[in-house]
Amino acid sequence: MANKSLFQSITSFLPRATVVNEAGGPAYKLSAKHALAQMAATGTFGNVYYESAQNQLDAMRKLIDEIDDNEFLAKLAVYSRERAYMKDMPAALLVVLSTRDTKLMHQVFDRVADNGRVLRTVFQMTRSGQFGRKGLSSSLQRAFQRWLNDASVGKLLSASIGNDPSLRDILRMARPTPKDNTRRALFGWLTDKPVDKWAPATETDLPATVQSLIAFRGADTAEAQALIAGDLQVRWDLLADAAKGPLVWKAIARQMGPQALRMNLNTLLRHDAFKKPGILGFAGADNAMIDYVVGQLANRDAIARSRQFPYQFLAAYMNASDEVPSKIKTALHDAAEIACGNVPKLPGPVIIGLDTSGSMGCAVTGNRAGRHGGGGGTSKMRCVDVAALFAAAILRRNPDSVVIPFDTQVYKAKVDPSDTILSLSARLSKYGGGGTDCSLPFVEANTRYAKQAFAGIVLVSDNESWITSGRRYGYGQNGSTGVMTQWEKFKKTQRGLGVVDPKLVCIDIQPYGTSQAPERDDILNIGGFSDAVFNIVSSFLENDASRFVREVESVAL
Repeated sequence: MANKSLFQSITSFLPRATVVNEAGGPAYKLSAKHALAQMAATGTFGNVYYESAQNQLDAMRKLIDEIDDNEFLAKLAVYSRERAYMKDMPAALLVVLSTRDTKLMHQVFDRVADNGRVLRTVFQMTRSGQFGRKGLSSSLQRAFQRWLNDASVGKLLSASIGNDPSLRDILRMARPTPKDNTRRALFGWLTDKPVDKWAPATETDLPATVQSLIAFRGADTAEAQALIAGDLQVRWDLLADAAKGPLVWKAIARQMGPQALRMNLNTLLRHDAFKKPGILGFAGADNAMIDYVVGQLANRDAIARSRQFPYQFLAAYMNASDEVPSKIKTALHDAAEIACGNVPKLPGPVIIGLDTSGSMGCAVTGNRAGRHGGGGGTSKMRCVDVAALFAAAILRRNPDSVVIPFDTQVYKAKVDPSDTILSLSARLSKYGGGGTDCSLPFVEANTRYAKQAFAGIVLVSDNESWITSGRRYGYGQNGSTGVMTQWEKFKKTQRGLGVVDPKLVCIDIQPYGTSQAPERDDILNIGGFSDAVFNIVSSFLENDASRFVREVESVAL
């Protein structure tokens, strides 16, 4: 007889793990398209816990080489920019397209490079030589020329903010032919050319907005600047360098939209915009200014219209200085609560496996060196903060759901229904810090919650499960992962409770290219922490047939 321990009967087929992940544990390799889609939805070319920025770039180029579908690359570039709101990855894909299919590159160029920052990133990546070229080809040059001639005055002024490269560098290399004297004068001003070089254009041909900006920068007093700033509709960054004190910064603050205010609270604090003028200077709280900012941040109608989710408000709250007025911080709490109303309600309660292991303490955008080599470019937002916020937001909208924090053990989360979304997120993010065993929330589901019906399980992790030797759940049956073994058991139990088609969603916070569960009809692997994730999860649990790669392929060019 054959060895019974080796050839024992199993009730369902469990696929064998095909690769070893970056942490050394068994995993399943994603298809090239799927792995690249995850990377494009999450990658920032920053150093993450198990991978360096250079390794990410090398992995991306290797995946691209495996994909001969240029239309997919074009759609992925658009998806990454328009739905996942990324900047670096879509720019990189656009540069790749410039070497593989110039027609598709032109077709999506303006949708990907939809602002000056992305345009400068495309220029920087092109000149780096990392994607097969070191300068602008004639085709890329035409794309840049079209962008520069078609962009509005406001868009060009916004694009002029920033260096290395600057818009001046782009103009000098792209060499666009101005379409009229107004554009000729504007290009001359943006490239610091003397007025006598603009001919036949003159200073009077400059757009009115630019003339007002010049007047603002040349004003002798703060009062004069504040008066001009009150009517000048440009990005606040264009006014910052020349601003003459708190009075002007107050005027700038009133020109900011809600998003700019949320992102620049520390800047306004540093320039005393929250203080009122007095005989001895600016001191004491300017309640009128503070109330204005509060009203902008926590405007219920504006948040509902914009369909914002709580993520951005948590980021603002975490980055706000201790000296930011408490009333404003409370407004961020309120805004996050309001934004929870935009989170979709799921078809039923779910179990949320929340990875709180040590690797989840990595900055969500990777570790980036600051200007002088320090950590100035590194986000304060950690992977565990994003994962905890996701869990808290789902729990707020689906209160019968269960959150299971884990690392190498399961933690019993104490959830107070009266907690605000940000407080709940902060509480959940404090568990753990050890190794990773992604099967543990499934084990808990199959024991402690075996008699409760759930629509499925959502695993929020970096998927770097590695605790195997000497543990009960590390490797699964038949050479599968522990997650797959426990998932099959969960499905069988749930079907006995009347749940027809339970689903598993694995959300990969960091794009390493492997997963603890293979892609199939009952399992969805998605990458990212953008606002799009909520709707993708909801659609999948609602038995929508769309998959992550199909989400990309559904993009219309």
